[in-house]
Amino acid sequence: MERLKRVRLVAMDVDGVLTDGGIILGTHGQEIKRFHVRDGHGMVLLHRVGIRTAIITGRHSQVVERRAQELGITFLFQGSMDKLATYGELKSQAGVQDEEVAYIGDDLVDIPIMMRVGVAVAVADAHPMVREVAHFVTKVPGGHGAVREFAEALLKAQGKWEEATRQYRG
Repeated sequence: MERLKRVRLVAMDVDGVLTDGGIILGTHGQEIKRFHVRDGHGMVLLHRVGIRTAIITGRHSQVVERRAQELGITFLFQGSMDKLATYGELKSQAGVQDEEVAYIGDDLVDIPIMMRVGVAVAVADAHPMVREVAHFVTKVPGGHGAVREFAEALLKAQGKWEEATRQYRG
């Protein structure tokens, strides 16, 4: 609970976290990814109370860029071959310390960041080594609302759930 109360920035991977990990490549080079709307709305709820979001991904995709713009994701880092170095750049740009960051990952390349942040989150179907280093493991797998699940837990722990959802209760 104490770790959750300090979080001001939620960063995440894409493939396996915001998607189910599948990548569809068309014959003409187009890339198709399936995102869950509840994850997107979870990020909207975080933004509503001033918690910023970030993506750090090793791939580069116009689809991810478009989704990030649609959701108002504050920081987008694509094509990161060294996620830990990119995380350092993110902290500098965002003006946050490790303990103020939550990171959601699913695979081995996410572990170095997860070992640094205040709250390390693994999706339910993450690699066992990733789940082992996590402070929080979601009940649902990546691409199926895992980000939303964590967003709700975070907002409730910080006492911001009522504020984030006020407009839905009339």
